[in-house]
Amino acid sequence: MGSRGRVTLAMSVVLLAGCTATSDGGSAAPTSAGGSAAPTSDGATTASACAARVETGALPDWADAGFSGDARVPHVFGAKGNIVAVLFAHPLRQHRKDGSNNKILWVAQASTTTPDPTAPATLVITATLDGTDTTVTREVAGGPGPSIIDVPQAGCWRLDLRWSGHTDTMDLVYAP
Repeated sequence: MGSRGRVTLAMSVVLLAGCTATSDGGSAAPTSAGGSAAPTSDGATTASACAARVETGALPDWADAGFSGDARVPHVFGAKGNIVAVLFAHPLRQHRKDGSNNKILWVAQASTTTPDPTAPATLVITATLDGTDTTVTREVAGGPGPSIIDVPQAGCWRLDLRWSGHTDTMDLVYAP
């Protein structure tokens, strides 16, 4: 191979590498499934990147009450699988110019909804914008159920969810 061929080959490799590199410059795109959260020795997970995985398959049996047939709506599972966020507005947006809302139906597994008499029934959501100290708290009175959850900025939000003495976490992406 001549020197010109080697230069062309080297440039192609550089261009291909540039096309596959990821950017941490505030991209709000969700990561692909599999591998964005790593288990720790105590069974918890530590997220290394935005782990928002919106699924469109059928809801699990414990979350499909009120839906007819084989309901296929966008949804995100909590890291422990104890709660699911059913997204009636997908994608979620920081500003919704069409007048619609960021409606989320929170459905917890029945085993996690038994009220702990010492814990409030309210679903408390502490959301932190990935890579920042920006944190907001939202509450859903009465525990998991219908809600409108807005955030002050677009990006990947890490949600710590607490209800009836239970906890779970998930990432949700809000587009601009």
